[in-house]
Formats: sequence, C-alpha cells, structure tokens
Amino acid sequence: MAHVRLFRHYIHLPFVILGLIDLIVMGLAFAFAVFFRFFGAPGFFLDNLLYVLPSIAVFALLNLVVMIALGVHQSRVEEGMSGMMLRTIMSVILAIPMHGFAYFLANDWLWYLGSFGLLTSATVFSIFSLGIVRVLFFALVGKDRFKRRVLVLGAGRRAKQMFEDLTTPFNRKGFSLDGFVPMPDDTVEVDEQYLLNLPTTLHDYVLRHPVREIVVAVDDRRRGLPMEDLLECKMEGVYIIDGANFYERESRKVALEMITRGWLVFSDGFTVSSVYGFGKRALDILASGTLLLATFPIMILTVIAIKLEDGIKAPVIYSQERVGLNNQVFKVHKFRSMITDAEKNGAVWAKKNDARVTRVGEFIRKVRIDELPQIFNVLNGTMAFVGPRPERPVFVERLSETIPFYAERHRVKPGLTGWAQLCFAYADNEEDTREKLRYDLYYIKNQSLLLDLLVIIQTVEVVLFKKGSR
Repeated sequence: MAHVRLFRHYIHLPFVILGLIDLIVMGLAFAFAVFFRFFGAPGFFLDNLLYVLPSIAVFALLNLVVMIALGVHQSRVEEGMSGMMLRTIMSVILAIPMHGFAYFLANDWLWYLGSFGLLTSATVFSIFSLGIVRVLFFALVGKDRFKRRVLVLGAGRRAKQMFEDLTTPFNRKGFSLDGFVPMPDDTVEVDEQYLLNLPTTLHDYVLRHPVREIVVAVDDRRRGLPMEDLLECKMEGVYIIDGANFYERESRKVALEMITRGWLVFSDGFTVSSVYGFGKRALDILASGTLLLATFPIMILTVIAIKLEDGIKAPVIYSQERVGLNNQVFKVHKFRSMITDAEKNGAVWAKKNDARVTRVGEFIRKVRIDELPQIFNVLNGTMAFVGPRPERPVFVERLSETIPFYAERHRVKPGLTGWAQLCFAYADNEEDTREKLRYDLYYIKNQSLLLDLLVIIQTVEVVLFKKGSR
C-alpha cells in the first residue's frame, strides 16, 4: 500500500518511512555528538547509555515535530531535494531553543540538552547525516517503488474527473495508472490514449499484468457491473475500491461530484466518541491558551499600530456574525484590517489587493495576526482550534443553495485553523469555496485527535510561508 491510515487519516507511506528514518538518524547523530564530546571510549559510552537515551529521544522527536510543522517531507514533491534540505536546516535550527526549554523543564534527566556546544554539534551532524541518508533512500527506493498499479473500471464523466484531479504532478503520489476500461453502452469521455480495450476479461488482464487495485468509477451502476469478473480478481488478491473512496484516499479530500447521500450514510467516518469530544476540548484549551501567552505581546503591538494609523478613537476589534455548530450564529472577533466603513454597500468577498485594506491590515493579514482575537472564541467554546473556517450567514444561505452538501460543514464547530487552510489557498469566489468544501468534508469525515494535532503543527508552515493568506 502506498498509504497507511492512522486514526482514519491517510498518510503517504514513503513519508512515514522517511520520517522514521529521520528520527533514527537524528537520534544517532546526537549519540555520536555525546560520544565524541564526553566519552571517547565505546565501552564507557555503552555503560552509561541509559543516562543518555532520554536526551537522544527528546532531541530526535522535537526535531521531527518541527520538520513536520515546516512540511519538510512533503516539500520533496514540490521543491525537490534542495528545497527539502533547506527546510530541514531551518527546522533543526529552530528546534534548538525548544531543546533548551525542554532542558529547563526536566534538567534532572535531560542534562545533555543543556550544553549549547553539544546541541550545535548534534545539529550539524544531523544535517549532514540526513542529507546523505535521503540521497541514498531516494536512489534505492525510486519514484515508483511505493506506487500501486491501478486499473479503472469506467471511462465516463466520473472517470474523467478523477483522472484530471489525481494525475497532476502534486497529487499523483500513490499510484501508477494502467488505463481505463470502458463499460458497454457508456459514453466515453476519457481520452482514447488512456483507454484499455480488453480482448478478454478483467481477470485475464490481471493475471498477465501486476495490477494491484481496480477502481470502480462507472457513471451508472444500475446498468450492472461484471461482478463475477471482479470477484475473480479479488480472489487473486486485487483490491477493489469505489471511485469516491479512492479519490478521498489519494487526494485527502472528498469528491463532491462523485458522492451521494447514500455514500455519506454507508461510508465509514462521520462519527465521534465522547472521549474524542473531551480530548478535543482539552486540546482546544491547551492550544489556544499557549497561543495566547505566546502572542500577547504581538497583540498589544497590533493594537498600538492600528491606533497610530487610524487615530486613538478608531476601533481595534472587528466583530462579525458567522455561522457555527448546528447553524447557530455567533460573533467572531478579528483585529480590524479594513477601513471602518468597508461594507457600507453590503457584504462582498475579500479580494487580492483589496482597496479597503489598511496598511497595518495588509501586514497583519499576511502573517495571520488579524485572526488572533479568535483565541477568545475558542476559549468560550463557540469555536474549536481546528475545524472548517466559519462563514457569514449571507454567504452560507447563498452557497447552500448552489453547492451540494455545503450545510454539512456545520456539523462540527468552526475552527481557528483547519485542514482546508493547509491544503488550499484563500477562497474568494464560489468555485474556490467548493474546492475548500472538499477538504472540509474530509476533515469532518475523518476527524481525530491525530488529525487535529497534524493540522495544528502544520499551521506553522502556513504562517511562515504565507500559504493561503490574503
């Protein structure tokens, strides 16, 4: 399998393997740094290894967390090895003060983390070791080693949409495509060069070609499927998967045009436990409280900047009605980033280079400072830390009429950050909103504490690299 599923969330298998390798390499790099700085004799070092292990584990884990936050492993797809290593260098450098903080909290058993010289040496060892290991990893593994060979049954509208969405360089990570097998009497919309006109049966094709998965993406199942043929393939160990589920797994979003209410009812997910509810609320309070303490000086400076630009009497906070859990309307709070009468002519989408945005507002929007007052929405329970971004009632009413399943995003609390914010840029029109809904539905369907933690950690990348801000 090219993906593993942890607590409902699909993670690309090479990223998991590479993350584990990185963890081991960084642990070994720290161990070597300790050995050369304090021991020098292998026997002496091994006799005291139990005293060193806590520091080794914390060093490697904290570095890996920062690397996940900065999207190091995913950057290999978009930015190549050089971009991946630049982010790695940034990650291990940013992790140094975190090691110092860990030493401050537990200096009785993390005493090796208290040496700045040791941390510097371990960081340098880590960078060089990771570079060498990754070059070897990608040379040995190759780009197709973890991919499954996939055959698609169907060549109509659904198959064409799936092909267009999933065969982009960014999305096509988990599979290699053999082709599409058109169903009898179906309208063929897939380009002819990708069609497979089988002279015999699917089973015969599978026996002659190492296909590991068949995706059923026919437009109308009422016309019937070759069930006996599919059963023969399944008995050969070929995985049979519905097109909508395949799309969700590969893209980590839900295909709006491929799903029905029946699919929502019978698919796994869309369930939460009381334990998850308690854990999520605890995570909300912990994350928002930590963010409040960390950003309070920034919030004070923002208040001063707004006053200096617009005058002492100018309002600092802008409160606006948004739709939350179960369609309940609540007030969301932001630092004011537009002129005071920005919506005198009615509500409109925010735009790129919006003339209504002030100079201070332009800056605080780019670095997401304008969203910080929503910490208080999280603390009072009207929002969660992670969830779909809340929208205004006037837009919700309009979008619910034109976008299928849009109302389903209100089954959970809206969030300060979310899966859609990580995966897609700012939405300023209906088509962008439709695309973000695909990611929101994926989050609602697969919500878990692990996914919430991943979103919180990777939000750092969004802030630092200004993904999605406008």
